[in-house]
Formats: sequence, structure tokens, C-alpha cells
Amino acid sequence: MHSMTDSATTTRAAERKQATASRLSTVSRRLTAERGLNGFTIEEVCDEVGVSRRTFFNYFPSKDEAVLGVDEAEEMRALSEHFLALGSRGWPAVIDDFIELAGEVVRTSNMSADEHRILMTVMEREPRLLARFIGMGRNRELEIAALMAEREGVSIDDPHVAAAVALTSTLMRSTAEKFLTAGRPEDFGAALHDSLAAIRAVLELPTPRKAQQ
Repeated sequence: MHSMTDSATTTRAAERKQATASRLSTVSRRLTAERGLNGFTIEEVCDEVGVSRRTFFNYFPSKDEAVLGVDEAEEMRALSEHFLALGSRGWPAVIDDFIELAGEVVRTSNMSADEHRILMTVMEREPRLLARFIGMGRNRELEIAALMAEREGVSIDDPHVAAAVALTSTLMRSTAEKFLTAGRPEDFGAALHDSLAAIRAVLELPTPRKAQQ
């Protein structure tokens, strides 16, 4: 009983910590979209969230990091553990499993379509943050390639790895565009699966015959 109570307490503490970090990022992004990164202070963010300046720096080392707001290492560790635990089941399963987990990561991030739009506005307004955002995406693709190669027991240079990463990256980008379009449903995971189903339908089309000379 005591261990169960400790576990529940730890879970609640982690949830409160995540909620605070999320609020700090949300406010930082909104203020950046409205005024630019240099148009507000950390104190303004703290006042709106209801935390101290010291608390802010317990979560983020700078405004830049608060705006980006993603713990890349922690997110990747969680994804890697689940993905590798599923074991090698062939390349179609690699795509399915990764899309499933990616949708779950987006769902648990609790970012709405409006918040995604604000983040995109921030990237347009702040080239420095956009450069970092692009760099994060490239690093993430390298990490995903290494993860897929490890699970399937092949070299990271294997052409199947490159094809799987290209496909999943394209799916994520195209689905994000749909997700951000006004009037679209906000279930990112479902939209990902719909996009994957469409790609599979296209790839199953017969190869067109060459026109007769």
C-alpha cells in the first residue's frame, strides 16, 4: 500500500511539473508571436503563469528554450523504449508502429491546433528560432534512422532505413499541414493514419504501361 501511495504521489508531481512547463511555453510562445522574442521579459511570463523567476529557470535556461518547449532527450527516450520493445516485424510494421507512437506523442503534448499555429507564427517572426527548429528536425530524423536500423538489425545506411525515414517524415509534415488548416479535426493520430492509408492505396496502383511507340 505504501509503495502504491508513493507511486501515485510521484505521478501527480510529474504531471504538475509537466503542466507548469506547458504553461510557461504557451505564454512564452503567445507573447513572442505578439511582440517578438525581445518584446517581453521572463518576469512577465512568470507573473502570468503564477510562478517565480527561479521556478522558470528550473524548467528552462532561457526564453528561447521556453518557446521551443520540447525536452528532446526525454521524448526520444520514451519513444525509443516503446518502439524497440515491439521487436522486428518487418518494414511495414516499422512504419505502422512509428506512426502510432508519433501520434501518441503529439496527443500527450496537449497542443491544440491553435497553439501549433501560434508556434508557426513564432517561427516566421523569429529566424533564429526557425533555424534551431529546423536543426532539431534534422537531428530527430538521424535519431529515428538509428532507431529503425537498431530494431531491424541493419546498418543505418540501409536503403530501407532511408525510405522509412523519408516516408514517416513526409507523413508527419503533410499531416501537420492538414492539422493546421482551419476546419480540420484536431485528432492528429487519426489524420496520420488516414495519410498513411492514402499512401498505401497509391503504392498499390498497378505500374502504368509505357505508351506504345
